[in-house]
Amino acid sequence: MELWIDHVSKGFKDKRAVIDVSLQLTPGVWGLLGANGAGKTTLMRIIAGNMEPSSGVVRYDGIPIQELGRDYRALFGYLPQEFGFYPGFTVQDYLEYVAALKGLPPRVSHERIAALLEVVSLEEVRGKRIAKLSGGMRRRVGIAQALLNDPEVLVLDEPTSGLDPGERVRFRNLMADLAQDRIVLISTHIVSDVEYIAAKIAVMKAGRLMAAGTTEELVKLVEGKVWSCAIPAEMVPAYERRLSIVSLRSQEDGTVVVRYLAERPCDNASVSTQPRLEDLYLWLFPQSEGKERGGAPWVS
Repeated sequence: MELWIDHVSKGFKDKRAVIDVSLQLTPGVWGLLGANGAGKTTLMRIIAGNMEPSSGVVRYDGIPIQELGRDYRALFGYLPQEFGFYPGFTVQDYLEYVAALKGLPPRVSHERIAALLEVVSLEEVRGKRIAKLSGGMRRRVGIAQALLNDPEVLVLDEPTSGLDPGERVRFRNLMADLAQDRIVLISTHIVSDVEYIAAKIAVMKAGRLMAAGTTEELVKLVEGKVWSCAIPAEMVPAYERRLSIVSLRSQEDGTVVVRYLAERPCDNASVSTQPRLEDLYLWLFPQSEGKERGGAPWVS
């Protein structure tokens, strides 16, 4: 079982959204990490067969997905960023409708829907109209419809949008369990969605694949660029103006521990710190492009 994204590019009139991306996905959880506008959604649509690439090809077990056609759709599950539904549909109606579109026999779909409603904790609202549900509940309906045909390839675009922290934990546990015998690709800009469950993570920026590997491999890219120091609380604003801050932690003695990203330390008190995946993400996607991450050491 292998999904091969082979030198895929996609251009529009005024933008190249995906630029020569290649990945070979095998069973397990894969993370596709990147800021909004990185090209993740366009790549997901191409993988789903909903959009033709300008160049390159997506193959499943060596066969282009366009050639597989209906056979590929039968083994594929997809949750787009926004999934459509008729306003009058209840949760049960919608899942039965999608099951019919996917060609599931009524008996199979009935059993599958019942099981999935329990998995995504929606049994109590199965008769409620989707239009009346919260954003988090709608997202769970979307996850359930993606799983209806028990897919071999499951692609989820920003699946935890609208989910509360507890739902996110349950989602990660579910994905880790599902990935035992299928390919699960999760597109997100939230590091915690994939940091601990993804076997491998690919990072996209401006349409290009910047890096791919295990968490341990990826964090090596920012080794020697993560620093921490304890400073008086009144100095925090000056550090925030100059540095790319990852986190601030107040201490009982009135000082604040600052974790920041830079090519070299900003003062003599800073010490090198073990990097995390969040550090790599903020290094590649700084919250403010105007902030310096290097420069001459300075002391306030």
